[in-house]
Parts: sequence; structure tokens; C-alpha cells
Amino acid sequence: MLEQLSLDGRVAIVTGGGTGLGLEMVRHLARAGANVAIAGRRVAPIESAAAEVKAAGPDAIAVPTDVSDSSQANALVQAAIDHFGRIDILVNNAALVSDSVPTPIWDLTDEDWQAALDVNLTGAFYCARAASRPMADQGWGKIINVSSGFGLRGGRDIYTYCCTKGGIIQLTRVLSFSLARYGISANSIVPGFIPTEGTDTEMRESLPRSGAYLPTGKLGVPRDIGPVAVFLASPASDYMTGEIFTLDGGGLAAGLAPTGYAPEIALEP
Repeated sequence: MLEQLSLDGRVAIVTGGGTGLGLEMVRHLARAGANVAIAGRRVAPIESAAAEVKAAGPDAIAVPTDVSDSSQANALVQAAIDHFGRIDILVNNAALVSDSVPTPIWDLTDEDWQAALDVNLTGAFYCARAASRPMADQGWGKIINVSSGFGLRGGRDIYTYCCTKGGIIQLTRVLSFSLARYGISANSIVPGFIPTEGTDTEMRESLPRSGAYLPTGKLGVPRDIGPVAVFLASPASDYMTGEIFTLDGGGLAAGLAPTGYAPEIALEP
């Protein structure tokens, strides 16, 4: 059974892989044996991540990439193929953190809206488009799209993030339906609120301080996403496609979500 989770000899691309959840997925994919092309707009974090992977054994390259530019998305996939000889796994994780900060609709500019679409949704499409042909040619591939709980429910004044993350789920469904005949699966990971360095600096005032509202009673930590990514990247999940894997401490399953309102009666333990 454990052999089915091995990624030995596989090649993964992780966008937004230098920090936060992306970095944890890079680490876990590498621990499972994958070689990794790490993409991001900031050079220092992705180079640090690549050095960490190589120190652990697998190979890695850092590829500075703005996924909202289709030519750079194409170049990312080609760089992975040129260096490693193949591409097996694509993790679409790159996203704008600041677009999940609540903003009244009348204060959202055209540029705000377009930037979120370009990075969060269009960037994932560009990368999937570039990676899917070589995956189809080899008859096997895994596309993992990182969405959010906000892709399945509304958030007060969180227009761009909710809409683009909901679009990621629909992109996953269309990819899964269209590419299954080529041996390619596509699934979504839907994290709840998992504090990272990025959320701490950009969104400090708009996010919950604890997991008291969750059935588990605690917030997630970045490393929680790693094993899910490994499973979805591995042959163990070959018969799964078009699925949503929620990682939120039971929040959505229990119908719970932070709304900014406190209950009139304290919840019993």
C-alpha cells in the first residue's frame, strides 16, 4: 500500500511554492521522492525552497514565474521538462493573499478585480493548459488545484477571493471530465483558514484568532496540507478525479463558518 504513495522518479511543479502552504507541499512531495520545479514571483523564497529540497535528496529547480502571464506559465512547464525530462504533477497553488481582505464592493477597482482573476484563476488555467499536453502524451498526470472554503461559501466583502476560488473548483471539474481519457486526474484541495506568514502580515485583522468555532476546536497548520497533496499526486488516487478534498477542521461539514457574529448562547463542549 505504501508503494502506491511513493513519488520516486516523478516530477512536480508547484506554483507559489516558496512560502506558506505551497512550501509545505513542496517539502512533502520531495519527502515522498518527487523532484520539484518551484515557481513563484519572488526569487529568494523559491531558491531557498529548492536548496532545502536538494539538501534532502531529490532534485529541484527554482523558476521565477508570474502565472498571470501565459508565456511565463509555458516557460515554467518547459523549464521542468528541459531539466527533468518530464512533468507528472502540477500543483496550482499561486494566489494573491491581499485579495481576501474584506473590501466593500464600491471600493474595489477594475484593477483589483482583474488582478485576482489573472493570478488566482487564469494563472491556474494557463499552467494546466501548458502541462496537460505533455501529461497526455505520456498517458499519466496529476493536476491539483488549491481552492479555499471561500470557494464554497460567501464571505462578507470578500468578492475577488470567493469568486476566483469558486472558479478554481469549476476549473477542476472541467479538467477532470475532459482529461480523464488521457490518464490525467484533476482534484481540488479546499483548505479552511490555516494561518501562515502571509496571512499574518496581510490579513491580521480580518481572520479568526482561534479554532473555537470549529468542531475540532483548533486551526490547522501548514503541514496539514502536505500529506493530502502527496496522496493526490500519487498512484494511490488514480481512480479519483473531479473531487474536492476539504481540509478545514470540519467547518464546512458542520455548517460552521466565521461570520463576525457571536452566538447568543455559548456552545457547550
